[in-house]
Amino acid sequence: MSTDLAELPQAAPTAAITLRLLPPAVSADYARWDAFVQSCPEATFFHRAGWKTIIDKVYGHRTWFYYAERNGEIVGVLPLAEVKSRLFGHFLGSLPFCVVGGIAAVDDQARALLDAEAERLARELGVGHLEHRYETSAHPGDPSWHTKELYVTFRKEISADDEENMNAIPRKQRAMVRKGIKCELRGELDQDVDRFFTAYATSVHRLGTPVFPKKYFKVIKEVFGDECEIRIIVRGDELIAGVMSFYWRDEVLPYYGGSLPAARECAGNDFMYWNLMQAAAAKGCRSFDFGRSKLGTGAFDFKKNWGFSPTHLGYEYKLIKATALPDNNPLNPKYQLFIKMWKRLPLPVANFLGPFIVRSLG
Repeated sequence: MSTDLAELPQAAPTAAITLRLLPPAVSADYARWDAFVQSCPEATFFHRAGWKTIIDKVYGHRTWFYYAERNGEIVGVLPLAEVKSRLFGHFLGSLPFCVVGGIAAVDDQARALLDAEAERLARELGVGHLEHRYETSAHPGDPSWHTKELYVTFRKEISADDEENMNAIPRKQRAMVRKGIKCELRGELDQDVDRFFTAYATSVHRLGTPVFPKKYFKVIKEVFGDECEIRIIVRGDELIAGVMSFYWRDEVLPYYGGSLPAARECAGNDFMYWNLMQAAAAKGCRSFDFGRSKLGTGAFDFKKNWGFSPTHLGYEYKLIKATALPDNNPLNPKYQLFIKMWKRLPLPVANFLGPFIVRSLG
C-alpha cells in the first residue's frame, strides 16, 4: 500500500539565527556570553565579555560584542573594537590588546553571519583594515584575507610533579632556575598592582617600549578577580620581578611581566616563571601558555630556551581602505630611532607619555 507524502513526518525548519550586541552595562547577557565561551572549544580567555568592560573603561574605544542566537541559545560570538589613530591608522579588530580573538562558534551559519557582519561594520566605519587574531587561520585559501607570520605562541603541557617539570627544562635554562633558588628568591601574591607595575614599567622602558597605564592593570584585576593572578618575586624585602597571569580552564597564561635590573644577577625572570609553573601545577593546571612573541626578539629566544616550541598564530587581515598590511611593531626599521629616544626618557616621563601611545596600538 502506498503512503501519501503528506502523511510522512516532516523535518522541522531550522530556526533562524539572530545577531545581537552586548549592552554597554554589565547585565545577565554577560553571564550568558561567558557561559558559552567557557563551553565552546574554539573560545579562549580573550573572548570573555570582561574585555568589553576593560577596553571601554580604560581606552574609550568603541566596541561591538556580537553574539548569535538560535532558539534562544548562544551559538557564536565575535568581540570587536575600533582603534583610530593618526599615527598608527584606523582598524576594526578582534581583539585589540589581546593575543587572539576572532569568531568562536559551534554553528557554521552563525560563523558566516558573524563574518559578514564584521566586514559590513568595517566598511561602514571606513577603516583601513579588518583584523582577526586567530590561533589558526580561519580563511585558508581565501585571497581576500591576508596573513602575516610575525607572531608565534608557545604552549607546553606540564605535570603535577615539580621534579618532572624541572627535568623537562633544558639543562642551561634549568641552571638559571636553580640560580634563582640559590639566591633565595621567593614568590608572593598581591591583590593590588603597585609592585607589579613598578617591575613591568621599568622593564618595558628598558626595551624602549611605551608602557600601558596602571589603570589598565587595575581594571583587568577588578574584572577577572581570582582568574587574574599577580605574582611578585622578591629577595628578602627587595622587589625583583612581577608577572600578571590568567587562569583559564586547565591552563595558566603569564600575560604581562617585567623585572628590575637586579633580576639579572639573581636570574629573577627565570625563577619567576618557574615559581609560576610550580603554583599553577599545584592548582591543577596541565598547560603552560608562555604567550605571544614576535619572531627575532629576545622574548622569542627566552621562551625557546625553556624547551617550548613556537606555533605561528593565524592573524588575518582584510584590506578595506588600506592598500598595504599594517606594520606597527618595534621590528619595523622606521621605529628604531623612536625606540632609542624612548629609552633615554626619564622613567616618570615615559610612564606619563606611554599610555597616550599604546591606546592607539591595540
